[in-house]
Amino acid sequence: MPWSPRAALFWDLVLGVLGTLAFLIDLGADLWAASQYVLSGRYLWAALVLALLGLSSVALQLFSWVWLRADLSSPHAPKPPGHCLALLHVLQLGYLYRCLQGLRQGLLVWRQEVPTQFDLAYADFLSLDVSMLRLFETFLEMTPQLTLVLAITLQSGSAEYYQWVSICTSFVGISWALLDYHRALRTCLPSKPLLGLGASVIYFLWNLLLLWPRVLVVALFSALFPRYVALHFLGLWLVLLFWVWLQGTDFMPDPCSEWLYRATVATILYFSWFNVAEGRTRGRATIHLAFLLNDSLLLVVAWVTQSTWLPSGCLLQRLLPAAGACFLLGLALRLVYYRWLHPSCRWEPDQVDGTWGLHSLEGRQLPQNRRMAHLAKNFFPKGRDEAALPWKGEVNGVL
Repeated sequence: MPWSPRAALFWDLVLGVLGTLAFLIDLGADLWAASQYVLSGRYLWAALVLALLGLSSVALQLFSWVWLRADLSSPHAPKPPGHCLALLHVLQLGYLYRCLQGLRQGLLVWRQEVPTQFDLAYADFLSLDVSMLRLFETFLEMTPQLTLVLAITLQSGSAEYYQWVSICTSFVGISWALLDYHRALRTCLPSKPLLGLGASVIYFLWNLLLLWPRVLVVALFSALFPRYVALHFLGLWLVLLFWVWLQGTDFMPDPCSEWLYRATVATILYFSWFNVAEGRTRGRATIHLAFLLNDSLLLVVAWVTQSTWLPSGCLLQRLLPAAGACFLLGLALRLVYYRWLHPSCRWEPDQVDGTWGLHSLEGRQLPQNRRMAHLAKNFFPKGRDEAALPWKGEVNGVL
């Protein structure tokens, strides 16, 4: 292979290893933090940490199991027997199994002098599912736990060193998961344009700068009104769930699992933007941004009227203006990215996933992640002269 493609495969493998290690480190840190809360007598905090960890893990296993069951009808590589797969997911090891499976395939491709198209396509197929599961884990577990740690810090007026480390690594990890998801979706584009370093930095920064103010104000409300934050989340979550349902999502292979997907997307939308519908997204993104901005401003007003409740009031007087500046800068970078750096493409009828033709025999024999290709169609705008896709509605499972 030429050096450039081989180097790209190597860095993809390195990033996969780092992502798996980050997952294991984050899991260990959560369990360690929960044990510290128990030892210090803060049983409620420990219970919240473990509850968030357990709920997100169960959701990940459900997504992984449903996808695997949908893919078993057209297997592309040796898989463990069905009972072994079920046992792995019952033991909450399904996501880790997928990460290791993706690393094994990536190593196999990198070690080949001239990888076959099948091996390359299968590596893309596995990495797409892992990226999606990593994104779900980020917003179902890491982001709520970050909000919890910030609320504890604001409520107590001080933070241990491990809490500050957790806060910083969580913000970077969440932004990285969004960037990794964006990079993964680009493998579904017909031309597969590479995400350059400058575009990656800007995409990473605008997600980080827009996420930080939102998490801060939600943590602030949690610290001020710990008994009402669940009602606040539930109220907004129901509105967002209804909005997702109105957009007619069709991502999962059956109606029951589709509601799991919609519930997860509503959780993501509580913190950040996530596109799930086909067509121009500017209007929907503007509505979502205005909705979250108004809600965040209301939470800030609650702090202005009840600031004496918190021992960290002086710190907040510096943090909130900084959060406002971060929001404006993040919004500017987001506009720059979508104006000049976000690719538009022409989705040809014979180009579904990557560059493999739909009508050729070879293309029909290659693994194609239809569910992620469907999200890529929603994420990236289409050319004006694009023809209608003949596989409309056939987006689940494997071709």
